[in-house]
Amino acid sequence: MICPECGHEWSGTAASETGVEIRDSVGNILADGDTVTVIKDLKLKGSSSVIKVGTKVRGIRLVEGDHDIDCKVPGIGQIALKSQFVKKVSD
Repeated sequence: MICPECGHEWSGTAASETGVEIRDSVGNILADGDTVTVIKDLKLKGSSSVIKVGTKVRGIRLVEGDHDIDCKVPGIGQIALKSQFVKKVSD
């Protein structure tokens, strides 16, 4: 896994049930399977691609670490995001 914001690399492992709540940029508690939108343009390191503001990401998976969301972004593929750059969407 590679962070699009800072280039940090790690292996994708699922978060353990430690009771830690992961919150989005406005304080909503996130859960596996939620749908979120990106709140700012995110440049991908090592690529000319950009994840645009308002991109909707469905079916997120929460993981341990600094980049706590594992997801598949439409048009980009599998990446990890920081929860501070997303906002939960009510379905």
